[in-house]
Amino acid sequence: MIRVVGIGACVMDTLITVPSFPTEDTKMRAESTKLAGGGPTATGIVAVSKLGISSGFIGVLSKDSAGDFLRSDFEKYGVDTGNIDIIDGYRAFTSCIWLSKESTSRTCVFDKGNLPALTLDEAKKKAIAEADILMVDGNELSAAIEAAKYAKEHGTKVLYDAGGLYPGIEGLLPYVDILIPSKEYALGHTKCENVEEAAKKLFEMYNPEVVVITMGKDGGILYDGERITSYPIYPAEVVDSNGAGDVFHGAFAAGLCYGFDFLKCCHFSSAVSAMKCMSVGARESVPSYEAVKEYLKNNGFEI
Repeated sequence: MIRVVGIGACVMDTLITVPSFPTEDTKMRAESTKLAGGGPTATGIVAVSKLGISSGFIGVLSKDSAGDFLRSDFEKYGVDTGNIDIIDGYRAFTSCIWLSKESTSRTCVFDKGNLPALTLDEAKKKAIAEADILMVDGNELSAAIEAAKYAKEHGTKVLYDAGGLYPGIEGLLPYVDILIPSKEYALGHTKCENVEEAAKKLFEMYNPEVVVITMGKDGGILYDGERITSYPIYPAEVVDSNGAGDVFHGAFAAGLCYGFDFLKCCHFSSAVSAMKCMSVGARESVPSYEAVKEYLKNNGFEI
């Protein structure tokens, strides 16, 4: 049985490390270029696997070099690919990401490709029903809503990586158990002026088990319907911040599978995200469970 399954964006990223972001209409020599798998849920699912919990991706990939790369990248990290449809004659979701060494930030330009929408067959539904957690990110929205409804009917928790204000997302939110939006999403969706008010309003509007708002360098907050609790960002010499949020969500799902309470999941996920940022590549830089445990202990928090 696969414990965590995911539906969402799966992207082939071209990562280009540059000294600083270039100005328009100039040339600059890159320090390095590499291909990497990306996408919020797809990267989160890899993080789950690397942290020692079985995971699988449910989706559609193209039958070309990009699709081959993305499938093999999942397999390299132990992610189950049995519920991925491989189809010919389409263009994959790809992106080009510049990583600035000067600012430690990233700029992304993406092409969503032209793959058809995911449809759920009986095998995919079975995988959802048997899982502990379904992760979604707002992409493949129709299938995600159908999957979330099916998950609720079968006792599978739904974790939503809320990073983008997608049209129609209101159809997914009522089925979410673990709602983890970015600060920008939370404020934009609720029209509140601060994250504390936004967390309470999201909880009131959609009745999840918990709302966790991620705030980048400021850590984040957790609201369980009773109290607001802050969690910290953990120390890191940042090399590549791309995918840090995706990894946070995957780590949260893994933490739940390990039996952590919500606050411990926040600390665990924050630590995993920090450790990931210390190397280039959102997926390959995810540490092992034991490494995270030692890192947290060294920083005053034990799991």
